[in-house]
Amino acid sequence: MRFRIVLGGVLLFVGACQSAQTPTPPKMVAAKQTDRSEAILPKLKVSQDVATRLAQFAPIDLDFDDKSLSTRERAVLRKLVEAGQVIDSIFADQVHGKNKVLRQQLLKQGAPKEAVAYFDLMYGPWDRLRGDEPFVGELQKPKGAGYYPADLTKHELEAWIGKNPAEEKAFRSYFTVIRRQGDKLQAQPYSVAYRDRLTRAAKLLDEAAELADHPALKRFLSLRAKAFLSNDYRDSDMAWMDLGDSPIEVVIGPYEVYEDKLMGYKAAFEAFVTLRDQPYSDKLSKLASFNDRLEKNLPLAKKHLTKRGSDSPISVVNELFTAGDTRAAVQTAAFNLPNDEVVREKKGSKKVMLKNVIEAKFQKVLLPIASKLLDKRQLAQLDFDAYFTEILLHELAHGMGPGKLIKNGKPTDVNRELKEIYPSIEECKADIVGLHNGAYLAKRGGLDPRLYQQLPVAYVAGVFRAVRFGTEEAHAKAVLLGFNFLREKGAISYDAKTETFAAAAPARFFRGVRDLARELLMVQAKGDYAAAKALLDKYGKPSAEMTAALSKLSDVPVDILPRYAILEKMRGW
Repeated sequence: MRFRIVLGGVLLFVGACQSAQTPTPPKMVAAKQTDRSEAILPKLKVSQDVATRLAQFAPIDLDFDDKSLSTRERAVLRKLVEAGQVIDSIFADQVHGKNKVLRQQLLKQGAPKEAVAYFDLMYGPWDRLRGDEPFVGELQKPKGAGYYPADLTKHELEAWIGKNPAEEKAFRSYFTVIRRQGDKLQAQPYSVAYRDRLTRAAKLLDEAAELADHPALKRFLSLRAKAFLSNDYRDSDMAWMDLGDSPIEVVIGPYEVYEDKLMGYKAAFEAFVTLRDQPYSDKLSKLASFNDRLEKNLPLAKKHLTKRGSDSPISVVNELFTAGDTRAAVQTAAFNLPNDEVVREKKGSKKVMLKNVIEAKFQKVLLPIASKLLDKRQLAQLDFDAYFTEILLHELAHGMGPGKLIKNGKPTDVNRELKEIYPSIEECKADIVGLHNGAYLAKRGGLDPRLYQQLPVAYVAGVFRAVRFGTEEAHAKAVLLGFNFLREKGAISYDAKTETFAAAAPARFFRGVRDLARELLMVQAKGDYAAAKALLDKYGKPSAEMTAALSKLSDVPVDILPRYAILEKMRGW
C-alpha cells in the first residue's frame, strides 16, 4: 500500500508531461501510423480551464549528486529507468485501452500543450481530482478501467464466476485482465496480455542484474525479470524484502489495486528508482523492534490478528524516477510492500519513505495549507519531522491488523471480502492505527515524546491536503471517514469565527483515534462489506465546513509535479 501525498515501448505519458514543463524533454516514442478508424475520430472537446488545472501542480526538480556513483551503478540506473518507461506504457493501457488513440487525436488536432500535459499527468482524459470526470472529450471512464470489458458489471462478473467455479482463482487474481470471447469471459494473465512489453522490461532487468555489484539487488532483478514472463511474483517479492543495504532501492511491477474500482482486485504496474539515504534509514531502524508490542497494543482481540513475518525494515530513500500508477496525478510519498499476504506472513513488509518527495510536499503544499486553516496557536507544533513521522506511522500500520481470515468456512482475505471499498478502508486504517501507534511510541521511548503533542496537529493539517485529491479518490474517502468520525467525537474542533480547525488535547484526540481504530479493525477482521460500506456512507463525504475550508485553498498547489534530473544526466553517462 502507499501514501499518496502514485525508447522502445517508451515513456509515452511521463515524458510528454515533462516536455510541457522543461525546455529539454526526454526522448519520446514516435507516433504510430493511425488506422482508418483512428483517422475519422471527431475533434475532441477540451475543457477551457485545463491550464488552470495543470497549474495546481507545483513543478519541483528532483536532483541528486551522481558524482559518488560508480560507472556500473550508473549503468544499472539507466537500465532501471528504461525498464520503468516500458512499465509506464503498460499502465496507460491498464487505465483504458483507447488512451493512446485519444492522445494521438489531441496532438493531431493541435490541442494546447497544457491539455496534452494534463492528459499525461492524469494518464487519460479523466480528471482524477474531480471524480474522474472527462476534461477531454465525453467518454466516461469505466469503473473497471482497462482491466475488464467496459460494459461489464459487477453482477455479471460474479454470476459468471458462480457458474464457472473452476475459473474463480484466475478471475480474482491480481495479475489477470478479463476479456470477452464471444459470449464468454476469459481471464488472461498479464504475462500474456502485455507479453511484448514485459519481455522488453525483463531483458532490461536481466541486463541490470548482470551489471549490479550488490548480490541481493542482482538476485531481485533476476527474479523479477522471470516474474514478468511467468506471472508469478512471489519469489521476487521475497527477494525484494532482502535487499538490505543495497544503495539502489528499486520497485517495479504490478502492486496496487486502486485503479480497479469495479472489484478492487487488479494490480497496476508502477516503478520507483531510488537511492538509499543510509544515515536517515539507520536513524529510524529502531522502530522495527517495536512491531510486536504495537501489534499487541491494537484494540482488537488477538484471535483476529494475522501472524506475519517479523521483518519490518524501514528504508529512507531519495526518488530519482517513477512511472506508471504512482505517477498518476498525486505523487506517492511513501509505500509499504509487498501486498501479498503469503509473503507478509513469511517475511513481513518493508516501509519505504521518499524523503525528497516528502520534503517537497511539506514546503510547497502542507505549510501553505496549515497557515490558512490551522488554529494559529497550533502552527508551532507543525514541523517536517512530525509530518515525516506521521507518514512513516501510516506505512507501518499497513502491515498490522487482520489480513487472512475464514469466512463461511472458506479461507479468504480482507481485500477480497471488502472488494472495491477495500482501498478506502485500508487507507483509513493505516491513518488511524498509525496515530494510535504514535501515541504508544511517544510514551514508551520509540519516538520523541514531543510527538505526542505534534502528531494530532500534523494529522489535521494533512487532512486538507489529501481531500483536495478529489472526494471520490480512495485516499480522500479514507481521510474524510477519519476526519468526520473524529469531529463527531470532539477530537477535532472548528472555530466558526476564525474558520480554522484544531486538534483537541492529546488525551481526548487519541481516545477518538482508539475508538475508530477498533471499528475499522473489526470490520476488517470480519470481512464485513456491509459494515464497511455503512462507515463510508456515513462519514466519507465532505461537510459544509470542510467544503468552505477547501474553497480557501485555490492559490495553494494541490501537489507537486516532479521533473527528474536523471533523464538529463543519463545523456552524459
